[in-house]
Amino acid sequence: MLMPQPGNSDRPGLSGSPELLRTLALLGSLCLFLSAVEYLIPKPLPFMRIGLANFPLLLALGIFKQKDFFLLALIKVLGQGIINGTFFSYVFLFSLAGTFSSAAVMYGVYALFGKKHLGFAGIGCAGAMASNAIQLVLARYFIFGPALRYMAPPFLASGFITGIALGIICEYFCRHSIWYLRYSRFGHTGSDHSMANETSPIPLQEHDTVEEGKKSLFEQWRLQRSSRWNNFFNAGGLFAAGLLITLVFLINRTVEIRIVHFMFFYLLAWFSGKKNNVFITLLIMAGIVLCNLLVPYGKVLAVIGPLQITQGSLYSGLEKAFTLGGLIMISRAFIKADLRLPGPVGSLLAESLRILEQMREKKSMFGKGNLITNIDTMLLELETQNTYQQKHVPGRKMQRNLKSIFLLITMILITAAITVSAHCSL
Repeated sequence: MLMPQPGNSDRPGLSGSPELLRTLALLGSLCLFLSAVEYLIPKPLPFMRIGLANFPLLLALGIFKQKDFFLLALIKVLGQGIINGTFFSYVFLFSLAGTFSSAAVMYGVYALFGKKHLGFAGIGCAGAMASNAIQLVLARYFIFGPALRYMAPPFLASGFITGIALGIICEYFCRHSIWYLRYSRFGHTGSDHSMANETSPIPLQEHDTVEEGKKSLFEQWRLQRSSRWNNFFNAGGLFAAGLLITLVFLINRTVEIRIVHFMFFYLLAWFSGKKNNVFITLLIMAGIVLCNLLVPYGKVLAVIGPLQITQGSLYSGLEKAFTLGGLIMISRAFIKADLRLPGPVGSLLAESLRILEQMREKKSMFGKGNLITNIDTMLLELETQNTYQQKHVPGRKMQRNLKSIFLLITMILITAAITVSAHCSL
């Protein structure tokens, strides 16, 4: 299969062209779709990733120039923060650092050696190791402390394995994908519309949307809460309030106050109608506490086999666990899917989020048949259906709703009151 060689001046990528923007938005939405799938997989570390969302980045190596490639990485990070509800948390910082370190290494390796010498397996492995390494450094200082040395070896080993596996899948996809064949053979040019008609033996047909069964009473109740919350608050106002609440939340580091804050933010996330898997949340927080207990210091509270539970390590673990949990709950409650960032990047992100909704409607395609073929067919259909327009999905206008503004101010004041109560009790 022919492929643009790294370093060539004719590498595809037409900055600002409708064709480029359409493809960037399409691959950006695929990043977010795969990220949402990966988020459902339980894991002991909040920043641990299999790397499914890096699949479109591997595809983009042979399609885009450097600037456009890293723009796709930025769309991936911003979209994950909005969709997964981690925008105000450490997880967003980990995602930002991990994605861009991985993207830089993959692009550099591809430019120096090319796919011919390493293959996507080698490139994917290098990117995964770079991402895991930088995230381990951040986790050492933000969450786990010295105890991270016990978790580093399995974390790096998992990155090594998943990076190679993802590369193999990407290699298979590139060899069998009609969508990818257009770009690898002819480059991303303005003539790809006519080329699509000549090279697409797969019929572009509408797939039935997912036929949902009868929703449970709890699910209907959750959807009602979500609808009321979204209609009552403006996305920009919520974002601003969430930012202020985050700043107030981080002022005090008392464990007892952190727990009260977490319960308040969890209640707000519940009212917002966001899905919160209690089991996954508790698993992540318990993992943070357990990891901190591996480095005991302070008064010994209990001994369980070889594990000493000490006051210092227990309080440190609880403080870090409830800090991260609180930040995630703030993100869930105060980040709406229709949040629109300013500028061209914001418009491109909005288009990616719009196409993501179309992907979700087509997820019934993945219940049968070959996964690679299904992804290829979905990309072909979505590319045919969508033409990028910067103003296609305008953000909601600022609502002049005094009640919503008053309620947001009340949330900020309650957060501040909880913080002040800690100082008054000392």
